[in-house]
Amino acid sequence: MSAPLMLACLWCVLANVIAMFPSRHKHWPAAYVLMTFGVPILVWVFLSDGIWTGLIVLAAAMSILRWPVRYLARWIRSQVLREAVD
Repeated sequence: MSAPLMLACLWCVLANVIAMFPSRHKHWPAAYVLMTFGVPILVWVFLSDGIWTGLIVLAAAMSILRWPVRYLARWIRSQVLREAVD
């Protein structure tokens, strides 16, 4: 197993451990930190292990950080609809 995949697995385990603890802020600060470290690891996986492995890791990360993905999709949709109306 390559170093980027090991880091991606470690990132997934860490994200799941963080999700087990209660949080007053609904885990948003932890999500920001996870995204900050997750994006470079994801790019490294894409570059070293190929597109299919990168897509699998991306799907795993999106399933862990599903609320930021939903908010991003909602924001993109509102921007597209705003452009269509104007």
